[in-house]
Amino acid sequence: MNIVIIGAGAIGAYYGARWQEAGQHVQFLVRENRARLLSENGLYITSSHGNYVFNDLHFADNLDGLTDPDLVVLAVKGYHLQGTIPALKTLVDRGAKVIPLLNGLEHIALLQKELGEEAIIGGSAYIITTLDEKGHVVHTSSSHDLLFGPLHPSQQSICKELEEISRNAIMNVHYSNDIMLELWKKYIFITAFSGVTTATNFSIGTIRKYPDTFELLHQVLLEMKGLANLNGVAINEEHIAQFMKQFDKLPEESTSSMHQDRRKELTLEVEHIQGGALRLAEKVGIKLPITEQLYRQIKPFEN
Repeated sequence: MNIVIIGAGAIGAYYGARWQEAGQHVQFLVRENRARLLSENGLYITSSHGNYVFNDLHFADNLDGLTDPDLVVLAVKGYHLQGTIPALKTLVDRGAKVIPLLNGLEHIALLQKELGEEAIIGGSAYIITTLDEKGHVVHTSSSHDLLFGPLHPSQQSICKELEEISRNAIMNVHYSNDIMLELWKKYIFITAFSGVTTATNFSIGTIRKYPDTFELLHQVLLEMKGLANLNGVAINEEHIAQFMKQFDKLPEESTSSMHQDRRKELTLEVEHIQGGALRLAEKVGIKLPITEQLYRQIKPFEN
């Protein structure tokens, strides 16, 4: 499969490495500054599942440098989404399907509107990675799960093909026949995890030491469950209990990518994640008071 990954950040580069390692043709479409860094330092993956160095690294900062893809993996931060639309339109016109791995949910409807419902596959990544000072990927958790599935009947074939080519790659691949449920599960989890870790400026180990603070995670999960239910998605109490068990099992130093970005004084996805939840809540006529409070606390650090 010919795969183009838009964004050679921590997530896109990790999965791109695993696909290339398994014999697929992988190309990266990156911004000018990232292209310069890749030219100077190359790209290296450090992971407990095995390191990988791109000895044959294909990247470009414009579409002219890319071979037409079968699949485009959109792996950018939410605040860069709008800037990718022109390139995505061109690649879809060339026959590609798009699988976005962004946090949140608002991007699905936006991309379907801009590119057509048949073009957008549902996708979600469960992984904690970051970039070091040279732009190399440091995989900081044991999880490296990739979930995907069709949002339109016409996508079943390419989803099955993606599942097949990923079997030999060093990642956990899950094909879902109900990918919208999976997208909501990820959104609920990350809204709580990113919100509490970033607002408190603590990793999960410290948060667990204080029951009242740890309870904030539970309260956000319950708010988001209500939001999902009103959007026709069957999140239940068992899902919430599973999420809390996940928080309990995370290594003490684990934290969210948004919190890592706060520590590095980078732009935060608060508008895309917590802000998106508040906008979805407004559409169905409910309030999310805990999520809104976290949003207000994080907002000053956004830029």
